[in-house]
Amino acid sequence: MQDNLSNPAPLGLTAFGMTTVLLNLHNVGLYGLDSVILAMGLFYGGIAQVIAGILEFRRGNTFGTTAFCSFGLFWLTFVFLLVFPEMKWWRLGPSGGSMAAYLFMWGLFTAIMFVATLRLNRGLQVVFLTLVVLFWLLAVANLTGSSAITRIAGVDGIICGLTAVYVGVAEVLKDVYGRVVFPIGPMDSRPRA
Repeated sequence: MQDNLSNPAPLGLTAFGMTTVLLNLHNVGLYGLDSVILAMGLFYGGIAQVIAGILEFRRGNTFGTTAFCSFGLFWLTFVFLLVFPEMKWWRLGPSGGSMAAYLFMWGLFTAIMFVATLRLNRGLQVVFLTLVVLFWLLAVANLTGSSAITRIAGVDGIICGLTAVYVGVAEVLKDVYGRVVFPIGPMDSRPRA
């Protein structure tokens, strides 16, 4: 029986990428943190990525399941960390130290996931490497209160997000045209352990 399931990775990649770009346009100082970013984080960055992760599970893709579900839930927790204190659901919002720890741990998780991308395409390697840098720069920025580091992180985040969108669109075009239209780098030819 042939598996006719579509590839959910483009949904997850574009959801992650577009939401990441919007947040990091804020981080570089182009506009404030508003409902546009929060809604994207909740629905497209959050829920759509979790759906993509569940669909990757159905396809037997452990990496895709772990990455999309985890980063989808990152977006959901991030939005809740920002919104719940404003809604008076919790008395206190996150402190600089606790937010730095939160971002550091996400960077650590992403660094481990980056190692897995070394057996995947170059596009995903760039996404995960720039994401590690983004999380750790934002952790330092939250710990120190440095707006300069936040802006530098924002530039890195825009690159990360645009790369994720590129890889997602490359996968869609490859499926539609039956050939590589936007290259994402060679697949590693080493045998799997």
